Amino acid sequence: MKNAKNQELTAISQMLRRNMTKEERHLWYDFLKSQPVVFKRQKVIGRYIVDFFCADAMLVIELDGSQHYSADGRQADALRDDYLKSRGLTVVRYSNLEVTQNFEGVCTDILRRIGR
Repeated sequence: MKNAKNQELTAISQMLRRNMTKEERHLWYDFLKSQPVVFKRQKVIGRYIVDFFCADAMLVIELDGSQHYSADGRQADALRDDYLKSRGLTVVRYSNLEVTQNFEGVCTDILRRIGR
């Protein structure tokens, strides 16, 4: 049964890679893709799909749209973050607005977190 779930998540993650948000595309093509450490897009980790993952830094990057700021969204994000942290990962969240209005600051923060 576990494989079926992972296969389902893998198919969803592939679809999400093909249909990134404009903020995800901006961060990926204009910054993360060119880094000397490997970042993966829409990576399946356990029962979740994370926006970006760097195994070398044990870092998960999530870009949050408006749905993340509702009560349900905040609760779901807290459960997700707790799960990822229990696996030894650091989770950082940036709002779509931050990526749009403070791209350089977001990139600087990521560089700091990956030790560059």
